[in-house]
Amino acid sequence: MTAMTLVTLAQQQPPALGTGGVRQWILDNLVPLLLLTVALLLLWLGGGKGDNAGVMRRLGGVIIALAIIGLAVTTNAGANIGSWIAGLFTGG
Repeated sequence: MTAMTLVTLAQQQPPALGTGGVRQWILDNLVPLLLLTVALLLLWLGGGKGDNAGVMRRLGGVIIALAIIGLAVTTNAGANIGSWIAGLFTGG
């Protein structure tokens, strides 16, 4: 190897580290699996006994949890929602 090749190799930047791959894997694999599990548990625990009110109560909790997950994985969602709520009170 020549000296110029070694200098070029030494100056190359390493790939940037981040959590984009893990985040995408969670969105693609883990969230649908958890949703399927929750749906099956709701049907199994409440549907067979005729406790429809209990199922709907639990479903409300699941919807709130999904909203929190959606806020966590979406970039700038918190700031946008905050601006929207502030706009409701300020008329802007």
